[in-house]
Amino acid sequence: MGHGHHHHDHDHAHDHAHDHAHEQPGETEAAVARDLSVPDAELSPGQLSRRRMFRRAGLLGAGLTAAGVLGGEGQAAAAVTRDEGRGREPRDGYQWLAGDHHIHTQYSSDAVYRVIDHVRHANAFGLGWMVITDHGGAAHAKIGVEKVNPDIVAAREAVKDTLVFQGLEWNIPAAEHGTVFVAPGRNEVSTLKEFESSFDGSVKGASSNTPQNEALAIAGLNFLAEAVRRRRVPDALFLANHPSRKGIDSPHEIRGWRDAQPSIAIGMEGAPGHQAAGIAKPYGPGGGRGYYDGSPGADSFPGYPAESYKTFGGFDWMTSTVGGLWDSLLAEGKPWWITANSDAHWVHGDTSDRGPNSDFNANGRYEDPVYKGVPNFGSGDFWPGFYSRTHVGAEDFSYGAVMDALRAGRIWVDHGGLISGLVVRARAAGTGQRGVTLGSTLQVRRGARVELSIEVTLAGRPNWAQFVPTLARVDVIQGDVTGPVSDRDAFTTPNTKVVQSYEVNKNSGTVTFTYQLGAVDRPVYVRLRGTDGKRSAPGLLGAAVDPNGPQIDVYGDADPWNDLWFYSNPIWILPRR
Repeated sequence: MGHGHHHHDHDHAHDHAHDHAHEQPGETEAAVARDLSVPDAELSPGQLSRRRMFRRAGLLGAGLTAAGVLGGEGQAAAAVTRDEGRGREPRDGYQWLAGDHHIHTQYSSDAVYRVIDHVRHANAFGLGWMVITDHGGAAHAKIGVEKVNPDIVAAREAVKDTLVFQGLEWNIPAAEHGTVFVAPGRNEVSTLKEFESSFDGSVKGASSNTPQNEALAIAGLNFLAEAVRRRRVPDALFLANHPSRKGIDSPHEIRGWRDAQPSIAIGMEGAPGHQAAGIAKPYGPGGGRGYYDGSPGADSFPGYPAESYKTFGGFDWMTSTVGGLWDSLLAEGKPWWITANSDAHWVHGDTSDRGPNSDFNANGRYEDPVYKGVPNFGSGDFWPGFYSRTHVGAEDFSYGAVMDALRAGRIWVDHGGLISGLVVRARAAGTGQRGVTLGSTLQVRRGARVELSIEVTLAGRPNWAQFVPTLARVDVIQGDVTGPVSDRDAFTTPNTKVVQSYEVNKNSGTVTFTYQLGAVDRPVYVRLRGTDGKRSAPGLLGAAVDPNGPQIDVYGDADPWNDLWFYSNPIWILPRR
């Protein structure tokens, strides 16, 4: 079932949910199904099935509507019901599935592996879902979309316990790259092909940062929303990839994508792939983590500082700066989530080479890889799941549930297996309520006391570099929700800072913390960050905002295993007017 067209209808219906006098008979049933103060157990079978339909469509329990937490009366989405968990999911009522939405194969001009190679590795390294995202462009639009699809279909059959989505890496007009992917179905190929032919910046010669090209990017998102609305595909999502790498994703463009289609444009890579690129020579490329090694160009946003072209603890400047660009988006009270991915093209230390007699331009692919027996230390990538993981809280093991979880923001990310589980709940203090989880909004009485309950399952076992990471510290970051910005190119927000740090210094078992927000009299949000404590420095906005943030990565000598972090997506707390 689609998502894109429901949001505004839902907002409107929600305004009148309790005004039954003017409703037609069918609408009353829908209104009761939407009213989450009525438990599932008290609904009629018809109301229950309608509620399940709303839930699958991402309209209930996601905690936010398209209007954001500060939308008009009734627009901040309903509270999460307490019986979402069905008792069999491993943690907090969800199946937490690790995944990766940014992976390249032999159908990309700069990559090498078969789809099945990536799927088998991702599965072995613990991923429950993944997206194949070969580069958009003229050759791919002509040949690649169709050719890769049978390989993806075959991999789905061969490896049943990893979900394999088909997507592509979009050359966003006027901007950087992004992941676009759809839920599997009979039109996945035709929809992606039409999207790429019509809206890819490379295909359309629309790379420069002109207003026309920015408008073409929005038109691409509108196309995806329409494809979902017309049920051409069951679902579609877009995430911006390595957003600070070239400085060409301006703040107003990011806001523009999000605001145009909030059910399609849902977030960005908080940490880029290519994390091995910083390993020093001769055992690594000796570059910047994420290949973040550029400087401003003609199309770069002039306001970004020099530091934005580097990573911090492997994370993008937009995410790693407390009070920075990501926080400026969250302070508007609108969803924008972060992920972490491999961007795997060619794996560090691997001994494969491209198949002989490859002619990419003619065939849209390289021949299957062969072993040459010589490790490639000049490459900067890890296999999917080997280092970077995006964990989503899915309601079940299905393509739709993973996309619903991504859209809802039930996401936390980590590097190097720093932790193995994270449960976060915001709740009214002392009430015994379960509260709401990542990506959601907790509505409380103005002045009610609120607490944040944090449970971290520590690593407990060696990561793929064969050591057990130790979590040194967990930071709670809190910000005021100040509403939509007047300057759409704003990339700081004044009232966000680290409000609490907890020392851990353990690597096995579980640790729990309860952070007291106190009496909440204004809308706020909270998010978490954790580190192995090996490299830290005051944040770019000063020690009063962030005393021990990630340090800027050293170009040419940045061992990714020696600087591990996790980040969570936010929870909003909204006092009722």
